[in-house]
Amino acid sequence: MSAVVLDGVTVRFGGSLLRRTAPFTALDRVDLTVAPGEICGIVGESGSGKTTLGRVVLGLLPPSDGRVAVAGAVPAALRGAHRRRFRARVQCVFQDSAAALNPRMSIGAAIQEGLDIHRVGDGPARARAVHDMLECVGLPRRTAERYPHELSGGQRQRVTIARALILRPEVLVADEPVSALDVSVQAQILDLLATLHAEMALTILLISHDLHVVRELCHTVAILQAGRVVEAGDVETVMTGPRHPYARRLLADA
Repeated sequence: MSAVVLDGVTVRFGGSLLRRTAPFTALDRVDLTVAPGEICGIVGESGSGKTTLGRVVLGLLPPSDGRVAVAGAVPAALRGAHRRRFRARVQCVFQDSAAALNPRMSIGAAIQEGLDIHRVGDGPARARAVHDMLECVGLPRRTAERYPHELSGGQRQRVTIARALILRPEVLVADEPVSALDVSVQAQILDLLATLHAEMALTILLISHDLHVVRELCHTVAILQAGRVVEAGDVETVMTGPRHPYARRLLADA
């Protein structure tokens, strides 16, 4: 069974019969299959539909047409307890770690929040899980007592990764996870994601505009232009011999 399947997925926004305005199509008949344990890069320029695709996979946005299946579930059909369980199985790492973390919440509380919401373990077990996860992402246990403003950008991004993985999800959507970081820190975070992917058997959907990042980390890639997948396949095959003119231009500009 595939970890992520998008079959003819279209997402439209807006449009009015009274004003005679057409809806904006953010995704247009997108087909995508990601195998369990695979890291798939989603690449395209701003406005190509990358983030919309990520929101569809996370179940935050229902498709206007087509079918979406993630971790064996159809997000748009889930309600109540089933939807809550899906949230634990599919998590996200955002681009802006400063905005993603509550400045009034300690790092430990932020990471533990998922365990609290899903009622995983008792108090001492949750605290141990937080400390263990901090060590997994390369941060000392005492980081749990600190606050976001006391950490560097790279440290904050490690915290957002820890928060996403504390529930041991099957699928991780990483939306531009290193684009706001210095080049040296980017390499560290990419190495961390690669290590965690191997240790936790994660399926990762990596959204990025940086082809170098995708080539470094991903097994497969899908290139979006104006909401359509114009080229997809094995990373090396696409990178070394792109067929679509848009893909060739992206690679030439990289």
